[in-house]
Amino acid sequence: MTRTDSWNGPAPHGRSRRRRGVLGIFVALVLLSGGGYAVFGLMGDDAQEEDAQVASAHKPLAAFLAAWAGHDARKAASYTDTPGGATSLLTSVLTNLKPSKTTIVEGQGEKNGEGEVRFPFTVDMAVPGAGDITWRSRARVIEASGAWKVEFTSPMIHPELKPGQTLALEGGDRAEVLDTNGDPLRAGSLVGTVDPASGKGTSGLEARYDDVLSGGKKAGRSLVVADRQSGRPVKHLTKAAKTEGRPVHTTIDPRIQEAAAKALNGVDVKAAIVAVNPRNGHILAAANRPGGLNRALEGRYPPGSVFKVVTAAALLKGGIRSEDPAPCPKFARVDGQRFENQEQFELPAGSTFGDAFAQSCNTYFVNARSELSDTDLRDAAQAFGIGGDWDVGTTTYDGSVPVTKGDNDKAAATIGQARVQASPLVMASVAATVKSGTFSQPTLVPDAVKKKYTAPVALDGEVAGHLRELMRATVTKGSAHALKDLPGQPHAKTGTAEFGNAAPPRTHAWMIGYQGESDLAWAVLLEDGGSGGADAGPVAARFLSNLAR
Repeated sequence: MTRTDSWNGPAPHGRSRRRRGVLGIFVALVLLSGGGYAVFGLMGDDAQEEDAQVASAHKPLAAFLAAWAGHDARKAASYTDTPGGATSLLTSVLTNLKPSKTTIVEGQGEKNGEGEVRFPFTVDMAVPGAGDITWRSRARVIEASGAWKVEFTSPMIHPELKPGQTLALEGGDRAEVLDTNGDPLRAGSLVGTVDPASGKGTSGLEARYDDVLSGGKKAGRSLVVADRQSGRPVKHLTKAAKTEGRPVHTTIDPRIQEAAAKALNGVDVKAAIVAVNPRNGHILAAANRPGGLNRALEGRYPPGSVFKVVTAAALLKGGIRSEDPAPCPKFARVDGQRFENQEQFELPAGSTFGDAFAQSCNTYFVNARSELSDTDLRDAAQAFGIGGDWDVGTTTYDGSVPVTKGDNDKAAATIGQARVQASPLVMASVAATVKSGTFSQPTLVPDAVKKKYTAPVALDGEVAGHLRELMRATVTKGSAHALKDLPGQPHAKTGTAEFGNAAPPRTHAWMIGYQGESDLAWAVLLEDGGSGGADAGPVAARFLSNLAR
């Protein structure tokens, strides 16, 4: 048991040590499993002769301490003269320490003139990571307007507290989240944050692996007085046993992560870049702008035309070939709903399926829905792992391609709209699957992965070969021309995904791809960012150019 303070000094000057008008009561209030408290007993021969003033003052104090022992800050504060301030501080203390049990033992009350009684008490908290912590304090109960209230002050909660301060925990030696080289990972939206007062991870990998990084639930933590605003410790009240957490190793390649982060510099919309290794699924980069939400791995968006890679896989499996005729008019109508190409372009007569893919012709794919059953897109997506339950080592959104319901739903799904949703990670994995020919579930923290998701169906080898040709042609003579002069033989697909109900529709800008000469697949997303080719394309080009330097 650790004692942080002792209140057992001499009586104030001029006052006899023999207390007069004393309430002969010894009460212990303990948090029970059901969240209540128990009064262990009454002690003292003169309990029946208690002073009326002390007895009256004792009632709100007992209720205050009972509620505190029951971890009900608001109820405890209701018995004080300043409920707002008491609620705030007690809530802060209980939130920071998260005691599993609190015992408060009350001492004898003593009158201090008319309208004032003082009570000593001892608080014993069982605090995970810090053990049993005990301190002594005293409360002043005052009478005002005929009612007794516990006078709330910061030192009453703990004698070392001053206004503007709180109690908190400070962790021991916390380990770090590391990149693939074993250096501290520099990716804020992935790493997350740590509460400076408690030393606990509050977001990202810091929160998910808090026990590992801190040394577990038994990790030594010390009780500190902390500034309420900054959370920084100002005084240590206990000493923690020396403990060491274990680092968390990720697959992030710092060179690729830096290239992705720099590519997003200057982008004035929310954006993300993900890179994966097609050979083993390792996530090599996950950059977000701004930080906070890890949209790269967790975001849910309509993928728009980058989903045409999956639609093309379904059509190719059904027998369509790159050289087959592919009419591409400005508009296509399905049960009164009009679909159109971006800026209402059309392709000349004699255009092929390869041309329609490279130029991202919506109307061809919408009209090709007649070649697909209601389950074909769902089945094709399964070969890319979409919709599975991925065990990545962090939170991810793994996509959804439902069975289509009706002609309009199928038409929209062919171009990545309607109910089709994906994250940038999912779409980077689609490009990676085309490159390798086999879906390999992405992984960020290999040591934490218990069982990788396996695609229920394999991507046909001939289909994969055709997709590679189509994605390369999209760069050399199609909508991904922003990458045309870059080294590494980039393959890509652009996407412009409509969302919301505005007129004209607002759009997310996408580009996905892979490098033919290296183990790198990637996805770029610009939320509400315009066009895949015109807006996402230059960002993708910057990313790949950064890697080539």
